[in-house]
Amino acid sequence: MPQRILVVDDEREIRRLVASYLTDDGFEVEELENGRQVLDRLGRQPAIDLILLDVRMPELDGIETLRELRRFSDVHVIMLTAAVEETDRLIGLSVGADDYVTKPFSPREVVARVKAVLRRTRTSTVEPLHEPLRYDGMTIDVDRHEVRVDDEEVDLSALQFDLLRALAESPGRVFARHQLIDRVWGRDFYGEERIVDVHVGNLRKALADSAAEPRFIETVRGVGYKFVG
Repeated sequence: MPQRILVVDDEREIRRLVASYLTDDGFEVEELENGRQVLDRLGRQPAIDLILLDVRMPELDGIETLRELRRFSDVHVIMLTAAVEETDRLIGLSVGADDYVTKPFSPREVVARVKAVLRRTRTSTVEPLHEPLRYDGMTIDVDRHEVRVDDEEVDLSALQFDLLRALAESPGRVFARHQLIDRVWGRDFYGEERIVDVHVGNLRKALADSAAEPRFIETVRGVGYKFVG
């Protein structure tokens, strides 16, 4: 079955252009023009693999749409933003976007970003069984995609889980941001390295961890991050 993509933008020409490239590459594509349509669509039929979501839209913008979406769905989301909207890009990442693409963009770049995000999902489904990773106060069950801290299950997004796993599989090792991007986002990721900082911050919040007094994830100034559990 072809993977299903939602292209959401209030500019019809952009929707049609992106949709045509995705369709030519074998994806099944639906076009929507605002955030309310997205929430209604996923509420009725949630079988979507990825959403390309514009930030600036009438009625319900992309940031608020994503914030509402994350209340009930872990679907992959790539934000479409104008080049000047640095704050919007960071806010989008902080509320659960997987990646962003700035306008004006090449449709081929969008297709490459979509494939890179979806590739993480495909590769994770064919791995062999793993023994749970156990540390002081934390258990990571890779096969069940489950994390427990002090015997309480922690609700993580797919990307947060992959990021935690990448760090925890090599406790004590310091990972540079570009190394984490290679492991979690993939070598064909086109975005900026600061995406790592945003998602580490979100992961810490989910784990009730502190950057000042880390229990699990420590910042190594000028280098990157390491797992200290």
